[in-house]
Amino acid sequence: MSSRARDVLARTQEADGSWKGDYGGPLFLSPVYVAGLYVMGRIPDARTRDGMLVHLRGHQNEDGGWGLDVESPSLVFTTVLNYVALRLMGVGADDPGLVRAREWFLPRGGPLGSGSWGKFVLALLGLYEYDGLDPAPPELWLLPRALPFHPSRLWCHCRMVYLPMGWLFGRRARAVETPLLAELRRELYPQPYADVDWKRARSRVAASDAYTPRSAWLRAVNRVLGFYERIHSKRLRARALDESLALIRAEDEATHYICIGPINKVLNTVVWHLARPDGPEVRAHLERLPDYLQHSPDGIKVNGYNSSQLWDTAFAVQALVASGQAEEARDTLARAGRFLEAEQVLEDPPHAARFYRHPSRGGWPFSTRAHGWPISDCTAEALKACLLLEPLGLNHVPRERLAQAVEFILSLRNRDGGWATYERQRGPRWLERLNPSDVFAGIMVDTSYVECTSACVQALVAWRRARPEASVGEAIARGVDFLRRTQRPDGSWEGSWGVCFSYGTWFAVSGLAAAGTRTQDPALRRAAAFLKAQQREDGSWSETVRSCRERRWVDGPTGHAVTTSWALLSLVATGDADSEATRRGVAWLRARQGADGRWPQEPLAGVFNRTCAIHYDAYLRIFPLWALSLAGAPERRGLPRSAIGNEGVEPCWSMR
Repeated sequence: MSSRARDVLARTQEADGSWKGDYGGPLFLSPVYVAGLYVMGRIPDARTRDGMLVHLRGHQNEDGGWGLDVESPSLVFTTVLNYVALRLMGVGADDPGLVRAREWFLPRGGPLGSGSWGKFVLALLGLYEYDGLDPAPPELWLLPRALPFHPSRLWCHCRMVYLPMGWLFGRRARAVETPLLAELRRELYPQPYADVDWKRARSRVAASDAYTPRSAWLRAVNRVLGFYERIHSKRLRARALDESLALIRAEDEATHYICIGPINKVLNTVVWHLARPDGPEVRAHLERLPDYLQHSPDGIKVNGYNSSQLWDTAFAVQALVASGQAEEARDTLARAGRFLEAEQVLEDPPHAARFYRHPSRGGWPFSTRAHGWPISDCTAEALKACLLLEPLGLNHVPRERLAQAVEFILSLRNRDGGWATYERQRGPRWLERLNPSDVFAGIMVDTSYVECTSACVQALVAWRRARPEASVGEAIARGVDFLRRTQRPDGSWEGSWGVCFSYGTWFAVSGLAAAGTRTQDPALRRAAAFLKAQQREDGSWSETVRSCRERRWVDGPTGHAVTTSWALLSLVATGDADSEATRRGVAWLRARQGADGRWPQEPLAGVFNRTCAIHYDAYLRIFPLWALSLAGAPERRGLPRSAIGNEGVEPCWSMR
């Protein structure tokens, strides 16, 4: 059965050696894309428009609303934005789906009940007034950099969204008025637009959208900024706009106009449309906008990143080597090795310190080198994959560049011994109390994560095995200490980038095992007991994105192949490969596999910022193969670690 899964993985490899699939799921990205184009006087081309209509109609909830993602309950934020997007793409107000949408959002205040990002996008369209927004003055970028709340101290995804937001807010940017926009102002509100109390609307959020309550600190800051907005200097505002534009240009050029994500990509495009209409920056942005579009059976959507290619490819290599069939997959692995070599970042961003960028040389990104933002765990997984390919003669990355990857990983260590994502933690944790998003959590500060820490520990262990003289022992030890400290009393670890305790626990126990933790260690025993307690009667495991939102294990109605795979890989790492729980899980996973070697589609396994699920298309092809190769291969369990997979190659789980 693992051979059939291997063949499926090989058949779905791209020509460039990567695995590239659907990274959709969020339902606020496509409406922002459509809104941004409309502000620029454009609409999606006919094919994209038709595909987006299919996707948005197909994911409208039964109650008439749209969720934050394709599996979540309805939010005002996403319902109003999707309604507006459909209208901007030519759907009439009398469309039955839009009638149902109005019936859902009007009793909740329409845009007045939306989370803050929705209000901002509507303000750009002239469908909401800037007086109804909490201030986001661009002058914040002129504050002394040493201040703990300087914007450069925010998590890079957060600051790169609020950077163009601040520029647009400072300009009070607004689309050119059209008859359609006038119609929408009449449709969206439960009262006449002219009668809305905009100042009162600033703090109004519907219960559906209020995941992260607005703290007293945030309310106080908003009052101060509101006062400043009434008295601000025009000269200082102009200087702040110029500084913001310089930072936006730096982001665009360092990422080849891809940008770190789809929201700042669209907003940066709008900024340049207003700053230099029809200028080269606008043309460069428009050329890269299609990078975010995903053509899928359920229509066309905007992905959450330009792709997850590097991440998926690094995992695919590890799964294929773990299968013990590396020779049969040699051509596949050779192509993957060439892709890994081509996508390593070889240079630092220009003027990195000036533009608040961490050095990048040696790292690997989540997607492609052109994206330009390397990440700790992506670098770690790519490094591990390269080291696995080396004994096979298939690694194309020179040792000097592998050493640069190690240096990049070491440069990202936090004081607590863990690793964050793109940078070291820059701001104090209390900045999260100023989170203005309403619908997301953990957006303000790039803190240490279980997954990033484990991946980096495993990569450093693998590097030390290849280079015994490497000075990485202290980093490994402190990373292990972080993993131990973050274990929950029930034996689990909470994941932040996958659903949720099955994902976090897999990473954590794999990191501990890689670092040499004995199987009888209390941390591993508690983890194994936790996973066994979550196993379903049929032998599977099932966990939904509600686990992330509620911060407790929430079972789905049926078993999930990906969750089951993570649980099985965890049990192998804890020394429970021969347990009854593992045998039952393997049996379920084998029975679930189809005759074509695939596993049926199932709920989304990825998540970000605790509330929004996202799809990793390749996970169903990677992790069941990996789990069956290790948990379902009793003839290989008794072999020494160096003999599992290929001679001289450590088992992947010990390096995860």
